[in-house]
Amino acid sequence: MKCIIGIPAYNEEKNIAGIITKIKKITKYIIVCDDGSTDLTAEIAEKMGAKVVKHKRNKGYGGAIKTIFSHAGKMNADVLVTFDADGQHRIEDIEKVLGPIKNNKADMVIGSRFLKNQKIPKYRKAGIKAITELTNIAGGTKITDSQSGFRAYNKKILQVIKPTDSGMGISTEIIIKTHKAGYKIAEVPITILYAGDTSTHNPISHGSSVILSTLKYAAIERPVTIYGIPGVFFLLLGLVFGFWSLQIYLEQGQLITNIAIIGGGGILLGTVLLITATILHSIVSVVREK
Repeated sequence: MKCIIGIPAYNEEKNIAGIITKIKKITKYIIVCDDGSTDLTAEIAEKMGAKVVKHKRNKGYGGAIKTIFSHAGKMNADVLVTFDADGQHRIEDIEKVLGPIKNNKADMVIGSRFLKNQKIPKYRKAGIKAITELTNIAGGTKITDSQSGFRAYNKKILQVIKPTDSGMGISTEIIIKTHKAGYKIAEVPITILYAGDTSTHNPISHGSSVILSTLKYAAIERPVTIYGIPGVFFLLLGLVFGFWSLQIYLEQGQLITNIAIIGGGGILLGTVLLITATILHSIVSVVREK
C-alpha cells in the first residue's frame, strides 16, 4: 500500500526537519506544500528528501490541502494522510488513522481530539465543538472533531472528492462531500500536543474564517434549519413585541419606542430570513434534481 503523508506548511522552518525525519521511518513518500512561506521551510524540506510543492503566495490552509490532494492523486497514492507541520500531532498516531482504511472499515478517518480526555485550551475546545456541531447539522454526520487536520483518505476519496474551499472551511467541505457521496467516515482518538502557542494563525481571524465557511456550507445543505428556524423565532418575537406596543398605544396613547423597534425589527428580520430560506431551499432542490 502506497501511503503518502501530506504536510501543509507556512513558516515552519523550526519544526519541519524533525517532523520529516520521524515520518521517513513510516514512509518515503512525503509531500510538503509550502504555502508561500517567507522563511526556509521549503529549502529545509527539500534537503530532507520531501517532495516540495511551492505556492508563490499564501493561499491559505484550503489551498494547501487542495494542492496536496492533487499531487497525491498524481502520485497514485493508495492512502493520503494529512499531518500538520506545527508539532501538535504525534507520529505514533499515524498508524491509528491508517487502521480503519487498512481494514476496509472506512474511506476517510479523522484523528479526533475529543475521543479521550486530554488538556485542550478552553477557548479552542469551545470553538471546535461549536463548529463541529454546525458541520453535523449541515452534513447529517455525527463527528466529534470536524476541524482536525490529522486525517487519512483512501484512493476512492482522492479520485472522487474535489474540494474547492481555499480557507479553513475545507475541513467541513470534505466531510460534507464525503458523507453525501456515501463514503464511510470513521474517527480514532489521537493525542494532541499543545506546547505553547504553535499556531501561525491569529485565533480571532482564524476562528471567524472557519465559522463563516462552515455557516456557508450549512446554509447550502440545510437552508430551512439555518435560516428558517431563526426566521420563525424572530418573526414570533417581533409579533409579540409588536402587539404589546400596539396594546400600550391603544390603552395609554403612548408609543414605547424600544418595544416598537424590537417588534418591527423582529418582524422584518424574521421575514427576510424566511424568504431567504424559501429561496435557497428552492434553488438547492432544483440543483439536486438535475
